[in-house]
Amino acid sequence: MHILDIDDLSREEILKIIDKAFYFKEHRKEHEKFLKDKSFALIFEKPSTRTRISFDLAIYESGGHSIIMNQNEIHLGKKESIKDTARVISRYVDGIIARVNRHSDLEEMAKYSDVPVINALSNLSHPCQILADLMTIKEHKKSFEVKVAYLGDGNNVCNSLILGCSILGIDIYVATPKGYEPNSGIVLKAKKFAEENDSVVLITNDPKEVAKDADVIYTDVWLSMGDKKDLEEIKKIFPPYQVNSKLLELAKEDVIVMHCLPASRGMEITDDVIDGDRSVVYDQAENRLHAQKALLYHIYK
Repeated sequence: MHILDIDDLSREEILKIIDKAFYFKEHRKEHEKFLKDKSFALIFEKPSTRTRISFDLAIYESGGHSIIMNQNEIHLGKKESIKDTARVISRYVDGIIARVNRHSDLEEMAKYSDVPVINALSNLSHPCQILADLMTIKEHKKSFEVKVAYLGDGNNVCNSLILGCSILGIDIYVATPKGYEPNSGIVLKAKKFAEENDSVVLITNDPKEVAKDADVIYTDVWLSMGDKKDLEEIKKIFPPYQVNSKLLELAKEDVIVMHCLPASRGMEITDDVIDGDRSVVYDQAENRLHAQKALLYHIYK
């Protein structure tokens, strides 16, 4: 099975993966080596810290072997077609984990690969991040009956967060500046999931409406890696969406603050908030390892 976005998994599968992730967190060095004799190609067109380390360790700690290739070592669609790259690599390895610039390249890779392809980030979505995020929400709130508020750019993380929340029936409220809303096709898909689950998907330009009574406040960088937006324009438009202590006053007293990192401190989030007692960003980052291990278990066990 390919995992190109989080809706490639059902509600039941996501919940099962999250439960398994908690098991792996508790038994990090003690669990079975379920990837014994399996090898994986990790392709990174974009630099990475958390994704690269967490996937590499998830594979190693589960008995497998990973081969990491950066943008200088593999030229997707340049020196060799994506079709040929996928056909060749899938004869060598048991899985392809790819962080790419264009989601369409990932789709083409999956079309021609004989082994599972996992999206480690594309310009459209970031499903592995959201599995860890959902795990973190459950870890700290003990329930999915929460209001999640996302503020900032309607980017790939935002797209997958909307989908993941709506699949699980979590109320998700998103505030972005006008013109920076999340992908309309993904929002439409998420609203259908929300209708089935009697939950809310709200997209607005009003940060206060989103933050009010929130159980979870989530933000990400205003300018993503490789983004062509004008930084000076961003600095003029986005400040009302900054996650700061004043914004937190609108949320519930026990609100948790999330950020997928890396953070541009002083822009989308202030130092006092990201370093404060409501922040769970480092638990969130650690949970990438456990959630990705659980995803691999789901696919290969």
